[in-house]
Amino acid sequence: MKRSMVSVMILAAVLAFLYVPIILVVVYGFVPNGISMSFFGSDGSFLGFTGKWYKYIFTGHQSVRSLLESFWLSLIIAGLSTLASCAIGTTSALALHKWKDRLQSIHHALVYTPLIMPDILIGISLLMLFAACHVNCGFWTILIAHITFCVSYVAMTVLARLQDFDDRITEAAYDLGAGPWYAFFHVELPILLPGIVAGGLLAFTLSIDDVVITSFVNGAGTNTFPTYVSSMTKHSRNLPSVFALSTLMLVFTCVLVGLSKLITSKGQAKLKPKAS
Repeated sequence: MKRSMVSVMILAAVLAFLYVPIILVVVYGFVPNGISMSFFGSDGSFLGFTGKWYKYIFTGHQSVRSLLESFWLSLIIAGLSTLASCAIGTTSALALHKWKDRLQSIHHALVYTPLIMPDILIGISLLMLFAACHVNCGFWTILIAHITFCVSYVAMTVLARLQDFDDRITEAAYDLGAGPWYAFFHVELPILLPGIVAGGLLAFTLSIDDVVITSFVNGAGTNTFPTYVSSMTKHSRNLPSVFALSTLMLVFTCVLVGLSKLITSKGQAKLKPKAS
């Protein structure tokens, strides 16, 4: 079939819309002038590229110390919220799959609601809850808030994986003498692992770049990377350091996705029956 020029142009426009901003973030991580954000001087001469912003990041320069502290805080919160969300979301999905009654329909609605609820409403609700409980906002309130909205994404992802799960496999394991824990870790978990990894990656991504909910529940001096960046984009002369750190985050994310693909592919290969 001959390709239409219109379809090619639409595809090129969509790809440009998606990836040109990312390319610009990478390029501006090498800009020499952090004040004008330009590669050209006042006389129009090309100033070239510089790696000083990456040097500042790797050496912990004083000018980017607060930025690095916010980044590590975001990374810790995203990691902990992902682990907690995977544990809670997976057990929630298993409960929704195994038991189907009126109580579980309410459970499903409670799990599904954060997916469609506006972030600003979740943030205000959590802030009112913490204020009513006289809890000072800070690290733990941010962590609880992130777990709250990440659990739903993990639960729905694992539940979608369970739709193709054959319960007779678990029953066969029980018939062969396996206990509940052995059957879960050696039969169910390997099959559900791709869904859990996908839900975990989604939770990590949502947590590490959340701004709206975090801005309601973070305390004084507790800024995550997105909230700190949003406060410095209009007045900081160290803005290229944000682009440089964002580029490193992009590389880290690509490596993480590659490792997850490798883990899930190995898990699926073990489940395939070997040819006799």
